[in-house]
Amino acid sequence: MSKYSDAQKEATARYNKKAYDRIDVVVKKGQRQVIKDFAASQGKSLNGFICDAIYEKMNEESKNE
Repeated sequence: MSKYSDAQKEATARYNKKAYDRIDVVVKKGQRQVIKDFAASQGKSLNGFICDAIYEKMNEESKNE
């Protein structure tokens, strides 16, 4: 039996669509797992690692302007 009902899944999907923007990142075959493993070694999720890297780069660039 499923942990969540179909209604719960649909409600979550509606909330996520309303609350979040999605960005697809394309990497070469096999690199997803390499990045995911590295993120885990840093104590982060894949999404958290990618977001942190983006924000860090944006902060570096804004300091250089």
